[in-house]
Amino acid sequence: MSPSVAELATTTTTGTNGHVPQKKPQLGFGTRAIHVGSTPDKATGAVIPAISLSTTYKQDAIGVHKGFEYSRSGNPNRDAFETTLASLEAGGAHGIAFSSGSATTATVLQSLGPGAHMISVNDVYGGTYRYMTKVASVNQGLETTFLDLENLDDETIIASIRENTKLIWIESPTNPTLRLIDIARVASLAHAHPSRPLVLVDNTFLSPFYSSPLLLGADIVMHSLTKYVNGHSDVVMGALILPAHHADLAVKLRFLQNAIGAVPSAHDCWLAQRGAKTLHLRMKAHGTNALALAKALARSPHVEGVIYPGLASHPRNDLAYASLSPHARKFVDALLVKGAEGVALPDGGFPYGGMISFRIRGGEEAAEKFLTATKLFTLAESLGGVESLAEHPARMTHGSIPEAERALLGIGDNLIRLSVGVEDVDDLLQDIQQALEVAVQ
Repeated sequence: MSPSVAELATTTTTGTNGHVPQKKPQLGFGTRAIHVGSTPDKATGAVIPAISLSTTYKQDAIGVHKGFEYSRSGNPNRDAFETTLASLEAGGAHGIAFSSGSATTATVLQSLGPGAHMISVNDVYGGTYRYMTKVASVNQGLETTFLDLENLDDETIIASIRENTKLIWIESPTNPTLRLIDIARVASLAHAHPSRPLVLVDNTFLSPFYSSPLLLGADIVMHSLTKYVNGHSDVVMGALILPAHHADLAVKLRFLQNAIGAVPSAHDCWLAQRGAKTLHLRMKAHGTNALALAKALARSPHVEGVIYPGLASHPRNDLAYASLSPHARKFVDALLVKGAEGVALPDGGFPYGGMISFRIRGGEEAAEKFLTATKLFTLAESLGGVESLAEHPARMTHGSIPEAERALLGIGDNLIRLSVGVEDVDDLLQDIQQALEVAVQ
């Protein structure tokens, strides 16, 4: 019997990071996105799966059914999409979808139990910070130590791990200052410590296309699927992806998913699976557009500074390249003109996701003028859709973080965050230029 697409997509192999058996992709990223979890319907031959809206399922006898009992516990669309997610995140074996990114965060932190301690990167998404400090701390006594995981030395990080440290939470790049964390370094420190805390990476900003944290040693990858994976700003969802060796943890998290009821609808799963089919195409366009805009902003006299790790001038540009997923590196290398030694970091930089942050001259007043003067960049929260968005982190997405802490993180009143879409790049460049002119008048 010939193997199925799902079987062709992965084979078991030993990872180079010391973890035993992980799933190594065999089919290309785009092929997996389109085919894994999306086989033609056996009854009708329909190429696109139908939406299963039923909340309950017939049992032939008590406990005898076709794999589904009640839609909170399992749904054909959710199962199919979770299969897709596990395939897209390189090294993944278990995908678990949730009703939102915030529900995903809540479920993971609840799984730590009462009285636990965790470490988080200090420049964390405002909603995650809010849940850690105002919900989990009150409801389960969770204590969080916020660390500068980008710059602290190994000894300081190790000294911060306690006997009851259960989790290290990483965003890389961070939101909104796009600081890069060396995931492999932090994972190595965590796994060598007697407490052996789990390492979770929120991979929302780069998506499974540009980054593969499980291959770098992470134990859990999280996504706000609302953003790049769905990519069309019409679904609110989240997900966790785990490697094969964390099967027991996946069972625990899936139990909580069902018990809490933090599950997405069948329709949202269907929409997100549709979006995931073009993820590789969209991420390439997001990245090339963002690189062009980052270069233009860096040249503008109206801009104090640009943060885009793909720029050659970024202080951690080498780490950005080193952390690329295997499929993203293949894409990036094809765009680069390599030198005699094969150095793949020319002055032109390389695409590294679609997110840019920059500081405009003129403070908060100039920032607001810019944000209300753009014509193609819509002033709105969220990110990762095909359309370009712009926002003011200090007053919008990170408003829940105290002002003094925002200042320490570099989230000032003149900081603007762009989610660069897939429109024609010349139109986006023109929109940015005219908005800058309006802002500084």
